[in-house]
Amino acid sequence: MHTSVSSEGKRGRGIGLGLAIGSAIAFGGSGVAAKPLIEAGLDPLHVVWLRVTGAALVMLPLAVRHRALLRTRPALLAGFGLLGVAGVQAFYFAAISRIPVGVALLVEYLAPALVLGWVRFVQRRPVTRAAALGVVLAVGGLACVVEIWAGLSFDVLGLLLALAAACCQVGYFVLSDQGSDSGEDLPDPLGVIAYGLLVGAVVLTAVSRPWGMDWSVLAHTAGMNGAAVPAWALLGWIVLIATVVAYITGVVSVRRLSPQVAGVVACLEAVIATVLAWVLLGEHLSPPQIVGGAVVLLGAFIAQSSAPAKGAPEPVAGGGPERELSARGTAA
Repeated sequence: MHTSVSSEGKRGRGIGLGLAIGSAIAFGGSGVAAKPLIEAGLDPLHVVWLRVTGAALVMLPLAVRHRALLRTRPALLAGFGLLGVAGVQAFYFAAISRIPVGVALLVEYLAPALVLGWVRFVQRRPVTRAAALGVVLAVGGLACVVEIWAGLSFDVLGLLLALAAACCQVGYFVLSDQGSDSGEDLPDPLGVIAYGLLVGAVVLTAVSRPWGMDWSVLAHTAGMNGAAVPAWALLGWIVLIATVVAYITGVVSVRRLSPQVAGVVACLEAVIATVLAWVLLGEHLSPPQIVGGAVVLLGAFIAQSSAPAKGAPEPVAGGGPERELSARGTAA
């Protein structure tokens, strides 16, 4: 009996690991599919609107199923929609229109370090030495990625847009962290995602004004490193795979894995995005940038593993399920 339970547990973890890797691949491919559409003539905000609105319609049945969240957690839904969906994705897509996909995502991975900065200097709570080391590594690695010794080798506005995406992640984490202080049970993450997409779609509709979009772009092809790819196929990937499938597999994998393991796999997203951009878009990074990217991910993982622990006077250390959900749920 014990052996049977143990084998089932191992199989469950194996399935969870496979789903987590699949989620990282799906999320990592969003920028690679979106950039050709932007270069073909679509505004970055219009691409984000198409992604979010399409995914919101697909996940509408989940929103209906979890409609009680509108009454019990309205602030969390609004925060996730405004920051975790509309803010993160709008700034990220705007960033990749100016800088390489891999660089934008690595800048976004400063979010865990920025969260610890909020904890230490705004909330005035201590952090562990390991967490501080993670911040130092992430910042130092980013300096290598942007080649700061060369006076920044990338568009400064693009880097600032990517940093804004990271700040939106921080804002959502702070909101969800405070919203869980009441001791209530954590809401179903799929319900939060469904409503977050709906809120994001409404906000982005007002901001992007899609009625002025050049819809004809979707009827033609987009260039992907010299190859012509149907624009509608790229959009289908962004909506169905890089959003709907990515979110669902990510949430299910977290339920089967420990937060630490899920956090490690989540960091693969930046690696996958960089490799895909290299192969499919021809965006090459230099050896120092590759090393710096690895250091950023190491620092981000250490910082993410040192998530805030509520009500504890001792230094902050050790991540929990809600921290992992917020990190995964605001992925680009």
